[in-house]
Amino acid sequence: MMKTIDFISLGCSKNLVDSEMLMGLMEANGYLCTHDSDNPQGEIVVINTCGFINDAKEESINTILEFAQAKTEGRIEKLFVMGCLSERYLADLEKEIPEVDGWYGKFNYKQLLKDLGTIDNLENIKQAPRHITTPRHYAYIKISEGCDRHCAYCAIPLITGRHQSRPMDEILDEVRQLVKDGTKEFNVIAQELTYYGIDLDGKQHIAELIEKMADIPGVEWIRLHYAYPAHFPWDLLRVMREKKNVCNYLDIALQHISDHMLSLMQRHVTKEETYELIRKMREEVPGIHIRTTLMVGFPGETDEDFEELKAFVKWARFERMGAFAYSEEEGTYSEMHYEDDVPEEVKQQRLDKLMRIQQHISAELEAEKVGQTLKVIIDRREGDYYVGRTAFCSPEVDPEVLIPVAERELTIGEFYDVKITDSEEFDLYGTTIKQ
Repeated sequence: MMKTIDFISLGCSKNLVDSEMLMGLMEANGYLCTHDSDNPQGEIVVINTCGFINDAKEESINTILEFAQAKTEGRIEKLFVMGCLSERYLADLEKEIPEVDGWYGKFNYKQLLKDLGTIDNLENIKQAPRHITTPRHYAYIKISEGCDRHCAYCAIPLITGRHQSRPMDEILDEVRQLVKDGTKEFNVIAQELTYYGIDLDGKQHIAELIEKMADIPGVEWIRLHYAYPAHFPWDLLRVMREKKNVCNYLDIALQHISDHMLSLMQRHVTKEETYELIRKMREEVPGIHIRTTLMVGFPGETDEDFEELKAFVKWARFERMGAFAYSEEEGTYSEMHYEDDVPEEVKQQRLDKLMRIQQHISAELEAEKVGQTLKVIIDRREGDYYVGRTAFCSPEVDPEVLIPVAERELTIGEFYDVKITDSEEFDLYGTTIKQ
């Protein structure tokens, strides 16, 4: 009988792609793979961890301990851990949690095949199709690994190393294969996608890549995640405007707006440049939906800095915005050179104030969609509703469109024209337009 391996993926979609790659290799070598099984029994478990911020690290450690207990009780046979947490804290984890049979980092997880006795030589591993764990109609496409930006607060370069772009032909071949397998929507991801190509020939090639991806027959939607504001490749906006299957959506983490904070954070961009960036995006791509992330409570943040941030959020009217309070990460520039001097209660107060502003903006922007007819892809059925998304919404993180099941039978993974009939703070309600 084939051995079953259950994969538990924690953290971001980039981690999920790594899990899918390893699952594909495992299946090509005779294993049966499941993903996030509710109750693994008598099988091998592989946990792909996140080590980015404290909450993510805590979740990863708790999950490892939970399955270490399951192994001790005989409910699983073997336990392996891979990913960012073990890449960063390997020596400590090996000592503290001896129940784990093997630890792997961010880049050497193929070694697991050898350690399980599946193959004798890692050089014999052949590339295998990913085991897609998302609904078949959408997938994540990772175009690079690592980051060269070195923001003061960020541990990602410590974990992933320098930026490495995947060859363009390899990415496009993967997209073509996924289209053959039924994928329609492609969410392009990277730690920093606007840097794509710099390490290959010193030039930014993200616009060229997305344009070629958009020209592949069967690609219905392309959505872009994790851009960087400094040295933004303006030609990307032209591609978004001209290619109808490139969604008018951009995920770009801005973090702050005051020059004081941007300098301390080592963001290499100014307040004036950031305002101009948002103005130009909205001018060149009418109707663009911008998703961003902001940080409060960074060392040295004053009341004046925070007031600038509030004013910026009110001016920018981001369609999608998240925020978080600064937490010190060991090994980062800010941990080594700055004092974490903003009290925790002040951080939380600022976070709450900022999100209240955004909630009001989000409610207004979603209400403006009432009466519009939008193209919606159906992700799932949940209770009395089909749940779908517009081109302006990424899976799992953005607002959804709810359509009554009683109205008519819809097919998961298909597109429908939906007239928006009502809105809430984040989600929309609609009815399909019959063809």
